[in-house]
Amino acid sequence: MSTWSVKMAAVTAALVLVAAAAIGASSDGVNKIRIAAASGATRVVLDLKRPVSHTVFTLSNPARVVVDLHATTIDATSIGVPGPTGIVQRVRLANRDNGDARVVLDLAEPARPRSFPVPPDGSSGHRLVIDLELLRTERVVKATPGAERGRNIVVALDAGHGGKDPGAIGRRGTREKDVVLQIVRRVKARIDREPGMEAYLTRDGDYFVPLRERIERARRQRADLFVSVHADAFKNQRARGSSVYVLSPRGASDEASRWLAERENAADLVGGVSLDDKDAMLASVLLDLSQTAAIDASTSVADQVLTRLGVVGRVHRTNVGRAGFLVLKSPDIPSILVETAFISNPAEEKQLKNAKHQEALAGAIVDGVRAYFYDNPPPGTLLAIEGPATRTGPVEHIIVRGDTLSDIASRYNVSLAALRRQNGLKNDRIRIGQVLQIPAGVGS
Repeated sequence: MSTWSVKMAAVTAALVLVAAAAIGASSDGVNKIRIAAASGATRVVLDLKRPVSHTVFTLSNPARVVVDLHATTIDATSIGVPGPTGIVQRVRLANRDNGDARVVLDLAEPARPRSFPVPPDGSSGHRLVIDLELLRTERVVKATPGAERGRNIVVALDAGHGGKDPGAIGRRGTREKDVVLQIVRRVKARIDREPGMEAYLTRDGDYFVPLRERIERARRQRADLFVSVHADAFKNQRARGSSVYVLSPRGASDEASRWLAERENAADLVGGVSLDDKDAMLASVLLDLSQTAAIDASTSVADQVLTRLGVVGRVHRTNVGRAGFLVLKSPDIPSILVETAFISNPAEEKQLKNAKHQEALAGAIVDGVRAYFYDNPPPGTLLAIEGPATRTGPVEHIIVRGDTLSDIASRYNVSLAALRRQNGLKNDRIRIGQVLQIPAGVGS
């Protein structure tokens, strides 16, 4: 599965694999397992005889964190197994046929694992630390009767420009900073109505926010996606249409150099792993893997949004563009930039000021974001735990090229019969641009 979350898990795994390659052969055995809990977080420490490469991943229903220690054995009798502590209800150990040792942590509720090796110091030897951070401490989840706990998907919405920076200005005096703020407010209202999802605005008024601060605000909210909304401009007033951009390889490379130069100040950068204690080669590999995963996820979201913008109106570019926009340069958050229209085109300037057209643009953005997360729900989220059935009311789906009625029913976890009935369809024929109402519930 090529989801962002799976890729980030692979990044963490790749980090420790590279670390193992750098320090030589892995170890054979664990001395002790210790668990401590405080302030909503639980720390598991494996005291090792030697450095060990490892992989960490999560499982749900029930919530578990699995740690595979490569080319290692573990003896439960000699090290003992800790009792329930914090959110860890039970520790299970096993030696696998492939030569790895497996540690399974059965959890009381979903948590985000962050693992890192610790070298020997004056009093302790090699250690592997797994921090388990409660997902429910990050977000207040929208109430869903009978739902297992899980966090909301967070979408950071960035209205371009603001305050002293008006952005582009149309012939009728329309300022980019004003119309894009109106659009992102409409996007936020729609996302906040989606069960299991919520939106955060990097600015919610007419004030200036530096570009890097916009990224940092999204990171502080632990955003799963960053969407920056703008209105394009060009000297040729006939230029028109929407575009969607992701970070270019050159932009990623330039930003990587800056992050690596400042990694001693970066306590928690990519995939929940710090770069400040990594050597130059390891930090570079980790950052490159994280950026690649983020750009891949960004492109998937951008494709979904661009397709739906093409239903609302003309697109300036039929393919996702790549550019070095600074607001796209977060190495650990998928990020897209949406150029809603050309404010320099008099006809599109007029449309941008129209409330109905703003709603159509907002709907296209939300529909694309929803489609991406329905296919790629981050682990530990309400959508991952319960699926699209967490919806409490109908949502709209705009038909795009390649859609079939059966695929749409499968995506939203409803029956074909319910989908036909909701939309008054006598057969499975649908057309591009058609808007379907998706009924609530499973297999109605």
